[in-house]
Amino acid sequence: MLSALRRLAVMLGLIAVSSGGAEASSIVSDVQSAAEWIAKALSSSGYHADFSLGSLREIDRFLDDQAPGGRVRPGGLLSEQLGQRIFGLGAYTGEVLRRRCGGNWEGNDADPNAEINIALKLADGSLIWPVQRVMKRFKGGAEDGIYAYGVVLCREKQRQ
Repeated sequence: MLSALRRLAVMLGLIAVSSGGAEASSIVSDVQSAAEWIAKALSSSGYHADFSLGSLREIDRFLDDQAPGGRVRPGGLLSEQLGQRIFGLGAYTGEVLRRRCGGNWEGNDADPNAEINIALKLADGSLIWPVQRVMKRFKGGAEDGIYAYGVVLCREKQRQ
């Protein structure tokens, strides 16, 4: 399955090329910045993005609006910088879950696929991969819903 995700990541442009700058950014700080950035972008486009669990419905709505059937709407909000925006949506999803369920981001800056392999280690020690989940939702549609995933995940964590 990972090879399929890598192919999807390449297709989406998620594999980043290092700029060779003097300061390398940490994938963990990148994911936190991306979550804030996409929240502002979503809000300015009429989507409710306040980091509540309910706001994950807006991620589903956004993907339904902008990529029906896993295809980017021409001229839509995903028609440019697709990889960056999918990464931002995954970062936002993970940040909602981190705030709701507890936990910490984990990533390896040396990983050439760090953007898709960034993980969220929840308070109980389990790992989830929010960017990969958004990639799956992008291609798979509503049956891979982000809101349902978040609700079930947070309920499970509250029961433990």
